[in-house]
Amino acid sequence: MTTFFSTWQPHVLSLLRAVTGLLFMQHGGQKILGFPVDQRAPFDLFSLSGAAGILELVGGFLILIGLLTRPTAFVLSGFMAVAYFMAHAPQDFWPLANGGQLAVFYSFVFLYLFIAGGGEWSLDRLRTKHDPESRAAKPNAG
Repeated sequence: MTTFFSTWQPHVLSLLRAVTGLLFMQHGGQKILGFPVDQRAPFDLFSLSGAAGILELVGGFLILIGLLTRPTAFVLSGFMAVAYFMAHAPQDFWPLANGGQLAVFYSFVFLYLFIAGGGEWSLDRLRTKHDPESRAAKPNAG
């Protein structure tokens, strides 16, 4: 069983990364493009919501394809922590009561991706496979 888990771990990590990126992109798509569901307020690039939309759409896409996974995940983890403490925590202590479950969840998934990398199926992995210098320096990069 150990062989099964060790064989599939990097692939399932890639699936977690891709699905997380796709779901995260929807929040930015809603704010910026009105897709897949229109947002109630009009989009204003020079607002907190506008900055959030850019981070969600662009950052989510980078996470989806596994490009610059670690730095992107680091930024998004912090972004979600700040979003939680600015928008949710002042309302109530418990995330279920203040509507902040997704912000907490995304923050910790992005923190995990920062540590774990993009997995076997990522553009980061392709870049390290084709760059002998980077493979020698970082054999477990992903």
